[in-house]
Amino acid sequence: MAKEVDVGEIEEVSDEPKGKKAAKHDDGAADLEKVTDYVEEAEISSQDISVAMKVVNDRMQQEANAKLQKEKELSRVKISKEDVDLIVNEMEIPRSAAERKLREHKGDLVEALIDLTN
Repeated sequence: MAKEVDVGEIEEVSDEPKGKKAAKHDDGAADLEKVTDYVEEAEISSQDISVAMKVVNDRMQQEANAKLQKEKELSRVKISKEDVDLIVNEMEIPRSAAERKLREHKGDLVEALIDLTN
């Protein structure tokens, strides 16, 4: 036989007391506040952009000058045609790469070969 229950008599059953839920919710809100704290960002002006671009362009120019200077120094190094031929035939690499390695090691065949095998 089914027992009729008045809707007003039904109570919610909960594992946790109501006070504890409210505290948990507050902790979450505090954590959320920590996450969402931020500092207002200032607008970037066109002057700031031009200064930044100047710095980047200067750095790129310095790197290009350093590379050009290194190429000039490498081109002054005397290398032997026989050494280049040996590296090209033995290592099976292009002549330009063989010449470059020899120049980087100031014409030292042994050092160039060691560098190529590592």
